[in-house]
Amino acid sequence: MVNLKDYAPFAGLLIFGNIENLILASQGAVAHVDPFILSALSIIAVIIWLLIGTYGTKMAIKYADYIEIFGGVAIIILGVQAMLEAMGL
Repeated sequence: MVNLKDYAPFAGLLIFGNIENLILASQGAVAHVDPFILSALSIIAVIIWLLIGTYGTKMAIKYADYIEIFGGVAIIILGVQAMLEAMGL
């Protein structure tokens, strides 16, 4: 049985990771990537992250604070990069 309390430290990454996935998908749409390829790659990425999150949580729980900080910084950097590209800068 899944205990949701184990995943609580990673809640921020789950939320912002999904937002980042939407940003990257919109970036692909703006770049005129084939929507079927983009959809397939997005689904593959989500499944991989689901597997990593499901099986890696027990090992990574003691590093949750560091992972959340690193993940948050990565999400911010990718989001800023996507916005700058969308504005043509």
